[in-house]
Amino acid sequence: MPFDVLTMGRVGVDVYPLQTGVGLAEVTSFGKYLGGSPTNVAVAAARYGHSSAVITKTGRDPFGDFVRAALAGYGVDNRFVGTSDVAPTPVTFCEIFPPDDFPLYFYRLPKAPDLDIAPADVDLTAVREAKIFWITGTGLAEEPSRSATLAALAHRAKKGPTVFDLDWRPTFWKGTAPTGPDEARAYYAQALRHTTVAVGNLDECEVATGEREPYAAAKALLAAGVELAVVKQGPKGVLAMDRDGSATEIPPVPVDVVNGLGAGDAFGGALCHGLLSGWDTRRTVSFANAAGAIVAGRLACSDAMPTQAEVEAKLLAHTCAPTEREA
Repeated sequence: MPFDVLTMGRVGVDVYPLQTGVGLAEVTSFGKYLGGSPTNVAVAAARYGHSSAVITKTGRDPFGDFVRAALAGYGVDNRFVGTSDVAPTPVTFCEIFPPDDFPLYFYRLPKAPDLDIAPADVDLTAVREAKIFWITGTGLAEEPSRSATLAALAHRAKKGPTVFDLDWRPTFWKGTAPTGPDEARAYYAQALRHTTVAVGNLDECEVATGEREPYAAAKALLAAGVELAVVKQGPKGVLAMDRDGSATEIPPVPVDVVNGLGAGDAFGGALCHGLLSGWDTRRTVSFANAAGAIVAGRLACSDAMPTQAEVEAKLLAHTCAPTEREA
């Protein structure tokens, strides 16, 4: 049976401080969690009851064993998790300074195993048959992952929803060719030709299209080949634009932010749920927006992914909450 959601790319172990508001030098205890954006999206999709899997690689080490066990524990199929000898399984530390400062420290040197995915490592039948296929900009940062990602997209040929999380992480492109946004844009353009949905914040949309103004960026993404452009604007909410040019703006959902790092992955998993459920754009993006807000109010990423009931309760509370004028 084809997977409902098949993602490809980054995986690792998130080591997050259990104290907030202090730097790593002062932190005394940490929690260990499954991490990596496309991995978290697969976890979020599974939380909604969908069959999901991730195409990735770990190092040959105990953290690689942890990744496989954690995926299985979340109900995510780990059959496509390979092993690479280029480096250990990546570890990511962060500092937590709510509401909007969450520095990340990636230990992915000399090269992350998930960037060692080669075209021959990819089950192209699974890619083509999956109901949703999800890739990220990080997968384009270095060979052989770049060729593997583009080959998978070309083979899928837009057979069903194919999502490109623009996911611009400059640090992953350093020391390789290309090294910056202008050079990366050509690879983003190749990926966009084979995808039906593009999702990114303003910085990521600018990398992909050269446009930063939300409506201009959305139109540029549509012109590049997608059918739905989703532009995340932080405190200004989310803009979604369909192929016919119709735009939907969703306001932000209020939240007391604990850790904003997993909100985008929660948004992605919920977006997949809406697409699989056949919802219209407004309902899908509203649901995804609320899911992101829930996870922003929690410490972890993978552990924090909500259920459908939790998201619907959040939406109901937000809809029924009085405005300032009513209060």
